[in-house]
Amino acid sequence: MSSALAHSAACVVISRQGPTTRSTSLKARTAFSSSKSTKVSRRTKFGEQRAERMTVSAQELRDGDLGENAGESFFPTSETEKNCNGEEIPTEPIMRLGHGWDIHRLASVEEAGQGCVIGGIKIPDFDKGTIAHSDGDVLYHSATDALLGALGLPDIGQLFPDNDPRWRGADSEAFFDEAVRLMQLRGYRIMNMDVTLILQQPRVAKFKPAMKDNVVRICKTIPARVNIKARTHEKLDSIGEGRALSCHTYVMMERC
Repeated sequence: MSSALAHSAACVVISRQGPTTRSTSLKARTAFSSSKSTKVSRRTKFGEQRAERMTVSAQELRDGDLGENAGESFFPTSETEKNCNGEEIPTEPIMRLGHGWDIHRLASVEEAGQGCVIGGIKIPDFDKGTIAHSDGDVLYHSATDALLGALGLPDIGQLFPDNDPRWRGADSEAFFDEAVRLMQLRGYRIMNMDVTLILQQPRVAKFKPAMKDNVVRICKTIPARVNIKARTHEKLDSIGEGRALSCHTYVMMERC
């Protein structure tokens, strides 16, 4: 059994125990953090430092406006619920589908106060930056919302509010990583993720393989289950004029 499956298997037991409690959430969080640290030990020095920053950021997210449980506080509290006809319906289906969309303005690097990051890649030799509270990574933001939507959880703006100064300029991998953690805690894994970047500029064809590698790593899945596409907006509207960029992400999850 792979480490990702081991994480998910442990989470399946938790999600079927009935009402979600704070103690259950903390136990699951501890188990997940412990197994995650094993992976970190095998990374390069740069990877270890990055992983440490991400762990701190994710913990801060969970201690934000929604309290210590954050996303977990919105989990189903029973294995089944009755519909309007009185039928018992499982709260955790075999598959789930989610969609996420994000858009950000582009401006001069001076006005934006930062460069342009897409899929965890800082685009080199590009004279514009993304206007956003965090680093404005449209791919990571849309993927995060797709995961949260599939799980029936609040959107990225509610869990990670843009009026919180802690996330000013934050690496959006923290948001994406937290959504993946919640997915695993619910006992799911990626079945398929399809990403479509819509942007006139910058040109990203040569960066797509590295972006895909990042998504595969964060989602703890395999390349065959992730696809990243990019297209222009045919010079129409703000995106086509190079004043904005956007991204759509669809995700399917399966119980494991």
